[in-house]
Amino acid sequence: MESVQIQQKEKRHPMENLLRMDRMPHIWCTGCGIGNAVSAFADALAILDFDLDKVCVVSGIGCTGRVAGYIKVDSFHTTHGRAIPYATGIKLGNPDLKVIVISGDGDLVSIGGNHFVHAARRNIDLTVILVNNFIYAMTGGQVAPTTPIPAYTTTSPFGNFETPSNVPQLAEAAGAVYVARWTALHMRRLTYSIVDACKKPGFSVVEVISPCAMYYSRINKLGDGLDMMRFYYDHSMIKHGEPTDHLEIDYQKEIIVGKFVDRERPTFSESMKKWLEG
Repeated sequence: MESVQIQQKEKRHPMENLLRMDRMPHIWCTGCGIGNAVSAFADALAILDFDLDKVCVVSGIGCTGRVAGYIKVDSFHTTHGRAIPYATGIKLGNPDLKVIVISGDGDLVSIGGNHFVHAARRNIDLTVILVNNFIYAMTGGQVAPTTPIPAYTTTSPFGNFETPSNVPQLAEAAGAVYVARWTALHMRRLTYSIVDACKKPGFSVVEVISPCAMYYSRINKLGDGLDMMRFYYDHSMIKHGEPTDHLEIDYQKEIIVGKFVDRERPTFSESMKKWLEG
């Protein structure tokens, strides 16, 4: 009996040093892909072997906004749409920190769209992991800036007619130095993309296409979360270097994934230092 108790005490979750196990089980619904994104991020941190005392995760509001509460590093759960300005302040206040923003499509490119654009323009040294589930999931299933035409949501009961945002194109046009997109089932590729993004000085963006089984899938009668994950994965086409203006996501059609932008630009801090030095 004593040996069994010792074995049980010695059992450890493989990500125990990176996740707040006292907060498990997490809040996300069955079939949601956000947990996969968190696992990929944790794997990336393990590969990078950063000093975790010098890593900070910042999230906004929404389903993905809850990520900050589960990562065992210094983290900020900020107001809706304001993850990037908080992260900017943290990075400029302590340039030695590696600051990673993890939040959703509505939080980052709708309510926080202005901050996304200008942080990319300034080339603030941030890594942004944007989980895109095509809908405002936590707040009631409303139409989002990424909702494809003609998908149904609670605020587009006759189908969405608004042109959705192309996240990689927006990021590139604004000035991001690294832009990639993967689905929540491309776990190994997503992990190493996050590794690359974290190593890249400047504003880097990794978009993660994730199912929302509770709202988007149910309203559009697309099956459960596993059905959606399988559909996204099976209908993904890897095209590294594809021009970002070719990356629109049409309703239930092919999704182009890969690394699209990898370029060099002076970071905001580098430009500021050069200016101050005259």
